[in-house]
Amino acid sequence: MTAAAPINAAIAAHRFGLGEPRLEALGADPAAWLRQQIGPGDAPVGGPFASAAEALAAYAEQKVPVSELLAMPGQPSGAPEFELRDIVNTDLESRLATAVTTRRPFAERLVLFWGNHFSVSINKGPVRGLAGALEREAIRPHIAGKFETMLRQASMHAAMLRYLDNNSSTGPHSPAVVRLARKGVSQERRKKAATGLNENLAREIMELHSLGVAGGGGAYGPWGGYTQADVTAFAAVLTGWRAYDPPRDGQATFFDAHWHEPGPKAIMGKNYPEGPQALDMVIHDLAVHPGTARFISTKLARHFVADEPPVSLVDKLARTFGDTGGDLAAVYRTLIDAPESWDPALRKLKAPEEFAITSLRLLGLDGQQLAKSKDSALAALGQRPHTAPSPAGWPDKADEWLGPDALWKRVEWSQRVAERVGDRVDARAAARASLGPRLSESTYQQIERAADAPQALVLLLMSPEFQRR
Repeated sequence: MTAAAPINAAIAAHRFGLGEPRLEALGADPAAWLRQQIGPGDAPVGGPFASAAEALAAYAEQKVPVSELLAMPGQPSGAPEFELRDIVNTDLESRLATAVTTRRPFAERLVLFWGNHFSVSINKGPVRGLAGALEREAIRPHIAGKFETMLRQASMHAAMLRYLDNNSSTGPHSPAVVRLARKGVSQERRKKAATGLNENLAREIMELHSLGVAGGGGAYGPWGGYTQADVTAFAAVLTGWRAYDPPRDGQATFFDAHWHEPGPKAIMGKNYPEGPQALDMVIHDLAVHPGTARFISTKLARHFVADEPPVSLVDKLARTFGDTGGDLAAVYRTLIDAPESWDPALRKLKAPEEFAITSLRLLGLDGQQLAKSKDSALAALGQRPHTAPSPAGWPDKADEWLGPDALWKRVEWSQRVAERVGDRVDARAAARASLGPRLSESTYQQIERAADAPQALVLLLMSPEFQRR
Protein backbone atom coordinates (compact mmCIF):
# COMPACT_ATOMS: atom_id res chain seq x y z
CA MET A 1 0.00 0.00 0.00
CA THR A 2 1.42 3.38 -1.04
CA ALA A 3 1.77 6.32 1.32
CA ALA A 4 -1.24 7.99 -0.31
CA ALA A 5 -3.39 4.87 -0.09
CA PRO A 6 -4.79 5.44 3.44
CA ILE A 7 -6.03 8.96 2.69
CA ASN A 8 -7.26 7.85 -0.74
CA ALA A 9 -9.22 5.05 0.90
CA ALA A 10 -10.99 7.62 3.08
CA ILE A 11 -11.67 9.81 0.05
CA ALA A 12 -13.02 6.89 -1.97
CA ALA A 13 -15.23 5.70 0.87
CA HIS A 14 -16.74 9.04 1.82
CA ARG A 15 -16.49 11.30 -1.24
CA PHE A 16 -17.32 8.74 -3.92
CA GLY A 17 -19.17 6.21 -1.80
CA LEU A 18 -21.53 6.43 1.15
CA GLY A 19 -19.08 5.82 3.96
CA GLU A 20 -17.65 2.51 5.18
CA PRO A 21 -17.42 1.22 8.75
CA ARG A 22 -13.86 0.04 8.05
CA LEU A 23 -11.58 1.53 5.39
CA GLU A 24 -9.63 -1.70 5.12
CA ALA A 25 -12.61 -3.13 3.22
CA LEU A 26 -11.53 -1.08 0.17
CA GLY A 27 -8.30 -3.02 -0.28
CA ALA A 28 -4.95 -1.72 -1.47
CA ASP A 29 -6.26 0.22 -4.49
CA PRO A 30 -9.21 2.53 -3.67
CA ALA A 31 -9.51 3.71 -7.29
CA ALA A 32 -9.84 0.09 -8.47
CA TRP A 33 -12.51 -0.45 -5.79
CA LEU A 34 -14.50 2.38 -7.38
CA ARG A 35 -13.99 1.23 -10.98
CA GLN A 36 -15.29 -2.22 -10.13
CA GLN A 37 -18.60 -0.68 -9.11
CA ILE A 38 -19.29 1.00 -12.45
CA GLY A 39 -22.37 -0.57 -13.98
CA PRO A 40 -26.15 -0.61 -13.55
CA GLY A 41 -27.51 0.16 -10.12
CA ASP A 42 -28.32 -2.56 -7.62
CA ALA A 43 -31.72 -4.17 -7.59
CA PRO A 44 -33.66 -2.29 -4.91
CA VAL A 45 -34.13 -3.91 -1.52
CA GLY A 46 -37.63 -4.80 -0.41
CA GLY A 47 -40.77 -4.94 -2.46
CA PRO A 48 -42.97 -6.06 -4.04
CA PHE A 49 -42.79 -2.92 -6.13
CA ALA A 50 -45.40 -1.32 -8.33
CA SER A 51 -44.57 -0.54 -11.94
CA ALA A 52 -45.55 2.83 -13.33
CA ALA A 53 -48.66 1.27 -14.89
CA GLU A 54 -49.65 -0.35 -11.58
CA ALA A 55 -49.10 2.93 -9.75
CA LEU A 56 -51.34 4.73 -12.24
CA ALA A 57 -54.04 2.12 -11.71
CA ALA A 58 -53.77 2.58 -7.94
CA TYR A 59 -53.99 6.35 -8.36
CA ALA A 60 -57.10 5.97 -10.50
CA GLU A 61 -58.72 3.76 -7.88
CA GLN A 62 -58.60 6.65 -5.44
CA LYS A 63 -60.65 8.79 -7.80
CA VAL A 64 -63.38 6.43 -9.03
CA PRO A 65 -65.22 3.46 -7.52
CA VAL A 66 -63.65 0.10 -8.27
CA SER A 67 -66.83 -1.02 -10.05
CA GLU A 68 -66.44 1.84 -12.54
CA LEU A 69 -62.71 1.28 -12.84
CA LEU A 70 -63.20 -2.36 -13.82
CA ALA A 71 -65.81 -1.39 -16.41
CA MET A 72 -63.45 0.95 -18.24
CA PRO A 73 -62.37 -0.32 -21.69
CA GLY A 74 -58.85 -1.56 -22.19
CA GLN A 75 -58.21 -2.33 -18.53
CA PRO A 76 -56.87 -5.59 -17.12
CA SER A 77 -59.41 -7.64 -15.18
CA GLY A 78 -59.41 -7.44 -11.39
CA ALA A 79 -58.83 -4.57 -9.02
CA PRO A 80 -55.41 -2.83 -8.91
CA GLU A 81 -52.87 -4.98 -7.11
CA PHE A 82 -51.37 -2.16 -5.02
CA GLU A 83 -52.71 0.45 -2.63
CA LEU A 84 -51.29 3.89 -3.38
CA ARG A 85 -50.30 4.51 0.24
CA ASP A 86 -48.41 1.21 0.36
CA ILE A 87 -46.59 2.05 -2.88
CA VAL A 88 -45.35 5.36 -1.46
CA ASN A 89 -44.23 3.82 1.84
CA THR A 90 -42.52 0.86 0.17
CA ASP A 91 -40.62 3.18 -2.16
CA LEU A 92 -39.40 5.31 0.77
CA GLU A 93 -38.29 2.30 2.82
CA SER A 94 -36.57 0.68 -0.15
CA ARG A 95 -34.63 3.78 -1.14
CA LEU A 96 -33.10 4.07 2.31
CA ALA A 97 -32.55 0.35 2.85
CA THR A 98 -30.85 -0.08 -0.52
CA ALA A 99 -28.42 2.77 0.11
CA VAL A 100 -27.64 1.66 3.65
CA THR A 101 -26.97 -2.00 2.80
CA THR A 102 -25.40 -1.83 -0.66
CA ARG A 103 -21.92 -3.23 -1.26
CA ARG A 104 -21.60 -0.91 -4.27
CA PRO A 105 -21.91 2.51 -2.61
CA PHE A 106 -20.36 4.40 -5.54
CA ALA A 107 -23.04 3.00 -7.85
CA GLU A 108 -25.74 3.80 -5.31
CA ARG A 109 -24.49 7.37 -4.94
CA LEU A 110 -24.83 7.68 -8.71
CA VAL A 111 -28.43 6.45 -8.47
CA LEU A 112 -29.12 9.17 -5.89
CA PHE A 113 -27.34 11.77 -8.03
CA TRP A 114 -29.28 10.96 -11.18
CA GLY A 115 -32.54 10.59 -9.27
CA ASN A 116 -32.05 14.17 -8.09
CA HIS A 117 -31.06 15.30 -11.58
CA PHE A 118 -34.33 13.92 -12.97
CA SER A 119 -36.29 15.05 -9.94
CA VAL A 120 -40.04 14.60 -9.45
CA SER A 121 -42.05 15.20 -6.29
CA ILE A 122 -44.89 13.18 -4.80
CA ASN A 123 -46.12 16.42 -3.22
CA LYS A 124 -47.82 16.89 -6.58
CA GLY A 125 -50.83 14.60 -6.34
CA PRO A 126 -50.72 12.97 -9.80
CA VAL A 127 -47.11 11.87 -9.18
CA ARG A 128 -47.88 9.93 -6.00
CA GLY A 129 -46.71 6.36 -6.33
CA LEU A 130 -44.61 7.06 -9.42
CA ALA A 131 -41.33 8.46 -8.05
CA GLY A 132 -39.99 5.08 -7.00
CA ALA A 133 -40.99 3.57 -10.32
CA LEU A 134 -39.02 6.27 -12.13
CA GLU A 135 -35.89 5.37 -10.13
CA ARG A 136 -36.33 1.64 -10.78
CA GLU A 137 -37.31 1.87 -14.43
CA ALA A 138 -35.49 4.91 -15.81
CA ILE A 139 -32.49 5.50 -13.51
CA ARG A 140 -31.07 2.31 -11.97
CA PRO A 141 -30.66 0.32 -15.20
CA HIS A 142 -29.01 3.20 -17.08
CA ILE A 143 -26.58 4.99 -14.72
CA ALA A 144 -23.55 3.57 -16.57
CA GLY A 145 -24.95 3.53 -20.09
CA LYS A 146 -25.37 6.28 -22.64
CA PHE A 147 -26.72 9.53 -21.26
CA GLU A 148 -29.11 9.66 -24.21
CA THR A 149 -30.82 6.48 -23.03
CA MET A 150 -31.38 7.74 -19.51
CA LEU A 151 -32.51 11.14 -20.80
CA ARG A 152 -35.12 9.44 -23.01
CA GLN A 153 -36.30 7.04 -20.32
CA ALA A 154 -36.57 9.63 -17.57
CA SER A 155 -38.10 12.39 -19.70
CA MET A 156 -40.85 10.12 -21.03
CA HIS A 157 -41.55 8.27 -17.82
CA ALA A 158 -45.10 8.60 -16.53
CA ALA A 159 -43.82 10.35 -13.41
CA MET A 160 -42.12 13.09 -15.44
CA LEU A 161 -44.98 13.51 -17.91
CA ARG A 162 -47.39 14.07 -15.04
CA TYR A 163 -45.05 16.13 -12.86
CA LEU A 164 -44.32 18.59 -15.66
CA ASP A 165 -47.88 18.71 -17.00
CA ASN A 166 -47.40 17.19 -20.43
CA ASN A 167 -50.71 15.35 -19.97
CA SER A 168 -52.48 18.67 -20.43
CA SER A 169 -50.32 19.97 -23.29
CA THR A 170 -52.39 20.30 -26.44
CA GLY A 171 -51.35 21.22 -29.93
CA PRO A 172 -53.26 24.39 -30.96
CA HIS A 173 -53.92 22.82 -34.38
CA SER A 174 -54.17 19.22 -33.21
CA PRO A 175 -56.95 16.98 -34.56
CA ALA A 176 -58.76 17.11 -31.21
CA VAL A 177 -58.88 20.93 -31.17
CA VAL A 178 -59.90 21.11 -34.83
CA ARG A 179 -62.68 18.57 -34.23
CA LEU A 180 -64.02 20.56 -31.29
CA ALA A 181 -64.08 23.72 -33.41
CA ARG A 182 -65.94 21.96 -36.23
CA LYS A 183 -68.58 20.77 -33.77
CA GLY A 184 -69.25 24.37 -32.84
CA VAL A 185 -68.04 23.97 -29.28
CA SER A 186 -67.65 27.37 -27.67
CA GLN A 187 -64.19 28.76 -27.13
CA GLU A 188 -64.68 28.61 -23.37
CA ARG A 189 -65.56 24.90 -23.47
CA ARG A 190 -62.70 24.23 -25.89
CA LYS A 191 -60.30 25.80 -23.40
CA LYS A 192 -61.52 23.43 -20.72
CA ALA A 193 -61.15 20.40 -22.97
CA ALA A 194 -57.83 21.47 -24.48
CA THR A 195 -55.72 23.68 -22.25
CA GLY A 196 -53.19 24.66 -24.91
CA LEU A 197 -49.48 24.20 -25.29
CA ASN A 198 -47.67 23.57 -22.00
CA GLU A 199 -43.93 24.26 -22.10
CA ASN A 200 -42.95 22.89 -18.69
CA LEU A 201 -41.52 19.57 -19.84
CA ALA A 202 -39.74 21.02 -22.85
CA ARG A 203 -38.14 23.78 -20.80
CA GLU A 204 -36.96 21.49 -18.01
CA ILE A 205 -35.54 18.88 -20.36
CA MET A 206 -33.44 21.60 -21.95
CA GLU A 207 -32.67 23.74 -18.90
CA LEU A 208 -32.36 21.15 -16.13
CA HIS A 209 -31.75 17.79 -17.78
CA SER A 210 -29.48 18.46 -20.76
CA LEU A 211 -28.26 21.85 -22.04
CA GLY A 212 -28.40 23.88 -18.84
CA VAL A 213 -29.70 27.39 -18.31
CA ALA A 214 -29.55 29.40 -21.53
CA GLY A 215 -26.54 31.68 -21.36
CA GLY A 216 -25.35 30.05 -18.11
CA GLY A 217 -22.21 28.21 -17.13
CA GLY A 218 -19.81 31.06 -16.43
CA ALA A 219 -16.33 29.62 -16.17
CA TYR A 220 -17.79 26.15 -16.74
CA GLY A 221 -19.84 27.03 -19.84
CA PRO A 222 -21.04 27.65 -22.34
CA TRP A 223 -24.36 26.04 -21.43
CA GLY A 224 -27.65 26.48 -23.21
CA GLY A 225 -27.53 27.53 -26.83
CA TYR A 226 -31.32 27.66 -27.24
CA THR A 227 -34.00 30.35 -27.32
CA GLN A 228 -37.58 30.67 -26.13
CA ALA A 229 -38.70 29.81 -29.67
CA ASP A 230 -36.79 26.53 -29.39
CA VAL A 231 -38.56 25.71 -26.13
CA THR A 232 -41.95 26.37 -27.74
CA ALA A 233 -41.10 24.23 -30.74
CA PHE A 234 -39.90 21.39 -28.53
CA ALA A 235 -43.13 21.63 -26.53
CA ALA A 236 -44.99 21.12 -29.82
CA VAL A 237 -42.91 17.99 -30.47
CA LEU A 238 -43.89 16.68 -27.04
CA THR A 239 -47.64 17.15 -27.51
CA GLY A 240 -49.44 13.83 -27.55
CA TRP A 241 -47.08 12.08 -25.11
CA ARG A 242 -49.24 11.26 -22.11
CA ALA A 243 -49.64 9.08 -19.03
CA TYR A 244 -53.26 8.57 -18.04
CA ASP A 245 -54.81 7.01 -14.99
CA PRO A 246 -55.83 4.29 -15.25
CA PRO A 247 -53.23 3.25 -17.85
CA ARG A 248 -54.36 2.40 -21.34
CA ASP A 249 -54.11 -1.33 -22.05
CA GLY A 250 -51.53 -1.65 -19.31
CA GLN A 251 -49.23 0.97 -20.86
CA ALA A 252 -48.08 3.77 -18.56
CA THR A 253 -46.82 6.08 -21.34
CA PHE A 254 -48.08 6.34 -24.89
CA PHE A 255 -48.41 8.72 -27.83
CA ASP A 256 -51.91 10.05 -28.55
CA ALA A 257 -51.92 11.61 -32.01
CA HIS A 258 -55.23 13.38 -31.36
CA TRP A 259 -53.48 15.98 -29.21
CA HIS A 260 -50.27 16.28 -31.24
CA GLU A 261 -49.41 19.50 -33.04
CA PRO A 262 -49.10 18.73 -36.79
CA GLY A 263 -46.37 19.95 -39.09
CA PRO A 264 -42.57 20.19 -38.89
CA LYS A 265 -40.84 21.94 -35.99
CA ALA A 266 -37.55 23.87 -36.03
CA ILE A 267 -35.36 23.53 -32.94
CA MET A 268 -31.90 25.06 -32.66
CA GLY A 269 -31.58 25.40 -36.42
CA LYS A 270 -32.75 21.89 -37.31
CA ASN A 271 -36.12 20.73 -38.65
CA TYR A 272 -37.97 17.78 -37.16
CA PRO A 273 -41.02 16.01 -38.63
CA GLU A 274 -44.41 15.72 -37.00
CA GLY A 275 -45.33 12.53 -35.21
CA PRO A 276 -43.81 10.43 -32.42
CA GLN A 277 -40.54 9.74 -34.26
CA ALA A 278 -39.42 13.36 -33.75
CA LEU A 279 -39.02 12.84 -30.01
CA ASP A 280 -36.08 10.43 -30.28
CA MET A 281 -34.44 12.66 -32.87
CA VAL A 282 -34.58 15.70 -30.58
CA ILE A 283 -33.45 13.73 -27.53
CA HIS A 284 -30.44 12.43 -29.46
CA ASP A 285 -29.39 15.89 -30.57
CA LEU A 286 -29.77 17.29 -27.06
CA ALA A 287 -27.80 14.41 -25.54
CA VAL A 288 -24.74 14.85 -27.77
CA HIS A 289 -24.74 18.66 -27.78
CA PRO A 290 -21.52 20.25 -26.42
CA GLY A 291 -23.58 22.34 -24.00
CA THR A 292 -24.97 19.15 -22.48
CA ALA A 293 -21.47 17.72 -22.09
CA ARG A 294 -20.37 20.76 -20.11
CA PHE A 295 -23.54 21.06 -18.04
CA ILE A 296 -23.60 17.40 -16.98
CA SER A 297 -19.85 17.42 -16.34
CA THR A 298 -20.18 20.49 -14.13
CA LYS A 299 -22.94 18.87 -12.08
CA LEU A 300 -20.94 15.66 -11.62
CA ALA A 301 -17.80 17.54 -10.59
CA ARG A 302 -19.81 19.72 -8.22
CA HIS A 303 -21.46 16.74 -6.59
CA PHE A 304 -18.33 14.69 -6.09
CA VAL A 305 -15.52 17.19 -5.61
CA ALA A 306 -16.45 20.76 -4.68
CA ASP A 307 -19.26 23.29 -4.79
CA GLU A 308 -17.05 25.29 -7.15
CA PRO A 309 -15.19 22.45 -8.90
CA PRO A 310 -11.88 22.95 -10.73
CA VAL A 311 -12.46 24.04 -14.31
CA SER A 312 -9.72 21.63 -15.35
CA LEU A 313 -11.78 18.71 -14.02
CA VAL A 314 -14.93 19.88 -15.80
CA ASP A 315 -12.89 20.16 -19.01
CA LYS A 316 -11.69 16.56 -18.69
CA LEU A 317 -15.16 15.19 -18.01
CA ALA A 318 -16.74 17.20 -20.83
CA ARG A 319 -14.07 16.03 -23.26
CA THR A 320 -14.74 12.40 -22.41
CA PHE A 321 -18.49 12.96 -22.59
CA GLY A 322 -18.17 14.49 -26.06
CA ASP A 323 -15.63 12.01 -27.41
CA THR A 324 -17.73 9.00 -26.34
CA GLY A 325 -21.16 10.34 -27.25
CA GLY A 326 -22.18 10.57 -23.61
CA ASP A 327 -20.85 7.20 -22.40
CA LEU A 328 -21.36 7.66 -18.66
CA ALA A 329 -19.12 4.75 -17.65
CA ALA A 330 -16.23 6.43 -19.47
CA VAL A 331 -17.03 9.75 -17.77
CA TYR A 332 -16.94 8.07 -14.35
CA ARG A 333 -13.57 6.52 -15.12
CA THR A 334 -12.25 9.94 -16.07
CA LEU A 335 -13.60 11.31 -12.78
CA ILE A 336 -11.86 8.56 -10.83
CA ASP A 337 -8.57 8.97 -12.72
CA ALA A 338 -8.42 12.78 -12.39
CA PRO A 339 -5.96 14.05 -9.73
CA GLU A 340 -8.37 16.89 -8.92
CA SER A 341 -10.87 14.34 -7.57
CA TRP A 342 -8.44 13.22 -4.87
CA ASP A 343 -7.74 16.59 -3.27
CA PRO A 344 -7.88 15.74 0.45
CA ALA A 345 -9.58 19.01 1.43
CA LEU A 346 -13.08 18.53 2.85
CA ARG A 347 -14.99 20.67 0.36
CA LYS A 348 -18.42 19.02 0.27
CA LEU A 349 -21.06 19.10 3.01
CA LYS A 350 -23.30 16.06 3.20
CA ALA A 351 -26.93 16.76 2.41
CA PRO A 352 -29.34 15.52 5.10
CA GLU A 353 -30.26 12.27 3.34
CA GLU A 354 -26.60 11.50 2.73
CA PHE A 355 -25.79 12.29 6.36
CA ALA A 356 -28.46 9.85 7.55
CA ILE A 357 -27.38 7.12 5.13
CA THR A 358 -23.69 7.38 6.03
CA SER A 359 -24.56 7.39 9.73
CA LEU A 360 -26.61 4.22 9.41
CA ARG A 361 -23.90 2.53 7.36
CA LEU A 362 -21.31 3.44 9.97
CA LEU A 363 -23.44 1.86 12.70
CA GLY A 364 -24.56 -1.16 10.71
CA LEU A 365 -28.25 -0.23 11.01
CA ASP A 366 -31.07 -0.40 8.49
CA GLY A 367 -33.00 2.75 9.32
CA GLN A 368 -36.14 1.15 10.69
CA GLN A 369 -34.25 0.35 13.86
CA LEU A 370 -34.07 4.09 14.50
CA ALA A 371 -37.43 5.57 13.66
CA LYS A 372 -41.06 4.61 13.26
CA SER A 373 -41.38 6.85 10.23
CA LYS A 374 -40.89 5.25 6.84
CA ASP A 375 -38.13 7.70 5.96
CA SER A 376 -36.16 7.31 9.24
CA ALA A 377 -36.99 10.90 10.20
CA LEU A 378 -35.47 12.40 7.05
CA ALA A 379 -38.45 14.75 6.89
CA ALA A 380 -37.32 16.20 10.23
CA LEU A 381 -33.90 16.81 8.68
CA GLY A 382 -35.51 18.71 5.83
CA GLN A 383 -35.00 16.24 2.98
CA ARG A 384 -37.77 13.68 2.78
CA PRO A 385 -37.09 11.55 -0.31
CA HIS A 386 -39.15 12.18 -3.43
CA THR A 387 -40.30 15.63 -2.26
CA ALA A 388 -37.74 18.05 -3.74
CA PRO A 389 -39.04 21.63 -3.69
CA SER A 390 -38.77 22.17 -7.46
CA PRO A 391 -37.92 20.35 -10.71
CA ALA A 392 -34.31 21.42 -10.12
CA GLY A 393 -34.14 18.86 -7.30
CA TRP A 394 -32.43 19.28 -3.95
CA PRO A 395 -29.56 21.79 -3.75
CA ASP A 396 -26.02 20.44 -3.99
CA LYS A 397 -24.13 23.29 -2.34
CA ALA A 398 -23.23 23.65 1.31
CA ASP A 399 -24.71 27.12 1.80
CA GLU A 400 -28.18 25.67 1.19
CA TRP A 401 -27.83 23.31 4.16
CA LEU A 402 -25.79 25.34 6.67
CA GLY A 403 -28.43 27.41 8.44
CA PRO A 404 -28.50 27.29 12.26
CA ASP A 405 -31.87 25.51 12.29
CA ALA A 406 -30.68 22.91 9.79
CA LEU A 407 -27.56 22.16 11.83
CA TRP A 408 -29.57 21.92 15.04
CA LYS A 409 -31.84 19.35 13.37
CA ARG A 410 -28.77 17.26 12.64
CA VAL A 411 -27.78 17.46 16.29
CA GLU A 412 -31.25 16.35 17.38
CA TRP A 413 -31.25 13.48 14.88
CA SER A 414 -27.81 12.38 16.09
CA GLN A 415 -29.00 12.50 19.69
CA ARG A 416 -31.97 10.25 18.87
CA VAL A 417 -29.60 7.78 17.22
CA ALA A 418 -27.24 7.90 20.19
CA GLU A 419 -30.06 7.36 22.67
CA ARG A 420 -30.95 4.10 20.96
CA VAL A 421 -27.59 2.61 20.05
CA GLY A 422 -24.89 4.77 21.67
CA ASP A 423 -24.25 2.35 24.53
CA ARG A 424 -23.42 -0.38 22.02
CA VAL A 425 -20.92 1.67 20.00
CA ASP A 426 -17.30 2.51 20.75
CA ALA A 427 -17.24 5.91 19.02
CA ARG A 428 -13.45 6.17 19.28
CA ALA A 429 -12.89 2.88 17.49
CA ALA A 430 -15.59 3.66 14.94
CA ALA A 431 -13.99 7.02 14.16
CA ARG A 432 -10.55 5.50 13.65
CA ALA A 433 -11.84 2.64 11.50
CA SER A 434 -14.12 4.73 9.27
CA LEU A 435 -12.33 8.06 8.95
CA GLY A 436 -8.75 6.86 9.16
CA PRO A 437 -6.21 9.62 8.50
CA ARG A 438 -8.98 12.19 8.00
CA LEU A 439 -9.76 12.09 11.71
CA SER A 440 -8.04 15.05 13.39
CA GLU A 441 -6.43 14.73 16.77
CA SER A 442 -8.69 17.44 18.21
CA THR A 443 -11.84 15.62 17.12
CA TYR A 444 -10.53 12.35 18.51
CA GLN A 445 -9.77 14.00 21.85
CA GLN A 446 -13.28 15.48 22.04
CA ILE A 447 -14.78 12.05 21.42
CA GLU A 448 -12.45 10.48 23.99
CA ARG A 449 -13.38 13.07 26.64
CA ALA A 450 -17.13 12.67 26.17
CA ALA A 451 -19.18 12.20 29.34
CA ASP A 452 -20.62 8.90 28.14
CA ALA A 453 -20.90 6.66 25.08
CA PRO A 454 -24.01 8.31 23.58
CA GLN A 455 -22.40 11.76 23.79
CA ALA A 456 -19.26 10.37 22.17
CA LEU A 457 -21.34 9.07 19.25
CA VAL A 458 -23.04 12.46 18.81
CA LEU A 459 -19.63 14.14 18.71
CA LEU A 460 -18.50 11.69 16.02
CA LEU A 461 -21.59 12.16 13.85
CA MET A 462 -21.44 15.94 14.16
CA SER A 463 -17.68 16.23 13.64
CA PRO A 464 -16.41 18.17 10.59
CA GLU A 465 -14.68 15.03 9.33
CA PHE A 466 -17.97 13.12 9.26
CA GLN A 467 -20.25 15.98 8.16
CA ARG A 468 -18.01 16.80 5.21
CA ARG A 469 -16.40 14.78 2.49
